[in-house]
Amino acid sequence: MDDVNEWNKQVIAEFRENGGKVGGMFEGMPMLILHSTGAKSGLERLNPLAYQAVDGGWAVFGSKAGATTHPDWYRNIVAHPDATIEVGTETVAVRARVTEGDERNRIYDAQKAAIPQFAQYEVSAGDRVIPVVVLERA
Repeated sequence: MDDVNEWNKQVIAEFRENGGKVGGMFEGMPMLILHSTGAKSGLERLNPLAYQAVDGGWAVFGSKAGATTHPDWYRNIVAHPDATIEVGTETVAVRARVTEGDERNRIYDAQKAAIPQFAQYEVSAGDRVIPVVVLERA
């Protein structure tokens, strides 16, 4: 967990230093920083996430790099859907909503087409359906 937190801190620092851009494996990928409230702790949690622009909002994906369990940020956002994101140089209050059915599939299919690694995440996740969460301006 400490390695993940340290890695996230480095990505967040790079994001903030470069006006919302991150290099390396994230070069050219739309990224945002999700500020959520811990489901159990109640503490603020920050997670850099790839996103897809959708209907005036942002879709984020609970891929957890193809793990068979949902990421902590997903459990946090389900428990506390009011959150904040940093996107580019803007900070935006948002409300999260978990997509289902055709909406979820349409958004995830577009993400796989744009960033093929998301297709591999789906395979690696096994029976777990990767959640697609839409963040809409509050």
